[in-house]
Amino acid sequence: MNSTIVISEPTEATRETTAPTTPAQSREWWRSAVIYQVYPRSFADSDGDGLGDLAGITRRLPALRDLGVDAVWLSPFQTSPQRDAGYDVSDYCDVDPIFGTLADFDSMLTASHDLGLRVIVDIVPNHSSSDHAWFQAALAAKPGSAEREVYMFRDGRGENGELPPNNWESVFGGSAWTSVTEADGTPGQWYLHLFDTSQPDLNWQNPWVREQFRGILRFWLDRGVDGFRVDVAHGMIKAAGLPDYTPPAPGGSMGGGTATLEPDISSEPPTAPYWAQEGVHEIYREWHEVLEEYDNDRVLCAEAWVEPLEKLARWVRSDEMQQAFNFEYLETPWSAAELRAVVDHSISAFATVGAPSTWVLSNHDVVRHATRLALTGENLQGHGIGPRTTAKPDAKLGLRRARTATALMLPLPGSSYLFQGEELGLPEVIDLPDSARQDPTWFRTNGERYGRDGCRVPIPWEANGPSYGFGPTAASWLPQPAEWARFARDVQLGDPASTLTMYTTALAIRRERNLGFGSIEWLDGFGPEVVAFRNGGVTVIANLGDGPVQLPAGEIVLASEPLSGRSLPTDTTAWLI
Repeated sequence: MNSTIVISEPTEATRETTAPTTPAQSREWWRSAVIYQVYPRSFADSDGDGLGDLAGITRRLPALRDLGVDAVWLSPFQTSPQRDAGYDVSDYCDVDPIFGTLADFDSMLTASHDLGLRVIVDIVPNHSSSDHAWFQAALAAKPGSAEREVYMFRDGRGENGELPPNNWESVFGGSAWTSVTEADGTPGQWYLHLFDTSQPDLNWQNPWVREQFRGILRFWLDRGVDGFRVDVAHGMIKAAGLPDYTPPAPGGSMGGGTATLEPDISSEPPTAPYWAQEGVHEIYREWHEVLEEYDNDRVLCAEAWVEPLEKLARWVRSDEMQQAFNFEYLETPWSAAELRAVVDHSISAFATVGAPSTWVLSNHDVVRHATRLALTGENLQGHGIGPRTTAKPDAKLGLRRARTATALMLPLPGSSYLFQGEELGLPEVIDLPDSARQDPTWFRTNGERYGRDGCRVPIPWEANGPSYGFGPTAASWLPQPAEWARFARDVQLGDPASTLTMYTTALAIRRERNLGFGSIEWLDGFGPEVVAFRNGGVTVIANLGDGPVQLPAGEIVLASEPLSGRSLPTDTTAWLI
């Protein structure tokens, strides 16, 4: 194997980089942290080219400090041809020029730490870009070579290998296999890509691959990052023999309920041979050991679409990761009974392994909850919505429910994740022109699925600025709707009725009352369509029913909608002390 692509080991001196410790960010800070997701290309543009960048993030960090979050999670900013918005990495240890330089990253990291904000960065280990030097070396090498063993190359089926090795389908649509032409011009092997053809899956049975990624982790830890969000954390290991597999029913793009770990449990659907295989846990035990080399309690968070939660809890055992996204909570219908059940289920399932639950309502892969909670039809994860979608939202109802849902989520014990712009009440952008769409899902399904562009539109900062303050010019990599003006941060700042004020107030009370480390005491007597509990001396009442609910005695310190006296309207949450 070419030694020029092996990552060198850091020196002991470089491992002394530390992040600040504040009262809100003490040992095991992640157990109660509120973590804000920044999607770099859509957060803030410093140079006017229409793409967000690291310098833009640095300039806007004080706004996140003022919001009251504890940490910032950055979606990919590493070198990439950007065929999947950075989730196709061609150099894991550098910054893509569209976002800046390593010096810009270091400045952003220092500024974050100076403001008391931790920084978590994305790592994409299931696959690389097809532009990566490793894959280019594999294409140039012969079948069976060490270079090919870095990826999942296989001979095809059929008389002349003209058929793919199995029937697996890509998450983005179409076959999960692509054939190559060998150096001598003859038809060659096939490579696996669970996502786009430009994202070949790495071979995690190969010890060399594991060594490289331990070095990649150390590269960023040495710079001072506080942890990693692990993309497709339930992937990486594939079942022996790569058997054919047909999902039992169409569903979420990342596996969802089809992933199980004990195939002998008859009540569970069959395990997809490319999701949630037992071997992934050995990888994360190795990564846990790497993070233990560093101080200040660095963190790993799993993006693992695994159900039920008892299965997901295996990702956060004491010697593996610290957190896993609670997608079961995100996908819970607008129902008081189901929300009570998922909260109980989440806390108990993660408690069995000594881990906190996480809570999340929106991210860069799903329809924003200010729209999703008011959809009137089916909404499959990853498929997206657009002008021809039958599931039409009621915008006013969507925002009302989004505020109610957030006010219900933030007082729950554990760690909460926020997606950029949700504190402004941003809806999904539905009416994007077809010509503007960039998600690979749109192209690989010939427009059958809209994909995720609608939640990734650059966010508004100033109502009257060019690109609504996103950057110094009117350029925007995805077109911003005219309605962005009324959602802009400068319009909401100081408005007691704004969504931004509600988030800021809720986060301040959460921190003051230490709700992230609290416990739930369910309260009865409010009816079946009400979620009511007490945590840390705060009584939380969310009315999901059709009629008003009378609030008990106590000072009302937060309400997701204006109240008239002590009557709590439908689709409204109130906090009392």
